[in-house]
Amino acid sequence: MSNAIVINVGPGEGDAFSAVGDAYRVLASGDQTGGIYALSEIRVSPGNGPPPHVHSRDDEAFFVLEGEIMFQIGDEKITARPGTFIQGPRGIPHTFKNTDTSPARMLVFVMPSGFENFVKEFAKRLPSFDSPAIPVIQSEIEKLLATAPKYGIQILPPPSA
Repeated sequence: MSNAIVINVGPGEGDAFSAVGDAYRVLASGDQTGGIYALSEIRVSPGNGPPPHVHSRDDEAFFVLEGEIMFQIGDEKITARPGTFIQGPRGIPHTFKNTDTSPARMLVFVMPSGFENFVKEFAKRLPSFDSPAIPVIQSEIEKLLATAPKYGIQILPPPSA
């Protein structure tokens, strides 16, 4: 008999957070997957996305569900529309931005798990994933910058225009 657990997260369910102006919900945590992976859904606000960063401990993959998101993975720029899958290996600088006027949604798969704990540590909890994201404030950015190294994440300066 396996000690695996069944994970069942219904529409709008799951721990939800506002992180740098976007809404995240955890669909599968490392606690549920034995540390193998974490899966989250992100609602990326128009014109928003994370600062450029590098993961040293985990690989990150994205599947776009709605909207249009511009990814920069290393030197490669990718315009991702619904149905696009992108993997960003550890050690490669990357960022993304919602280039549309409506919120975009995507799934984010991180292996091994741990990224969900990073979000939980610096972000603000939302009542539900349907709640609007909280606008970014300086104290949140400072908390993000202070917390990232603990999870093997290096935040990089924005690219020069």
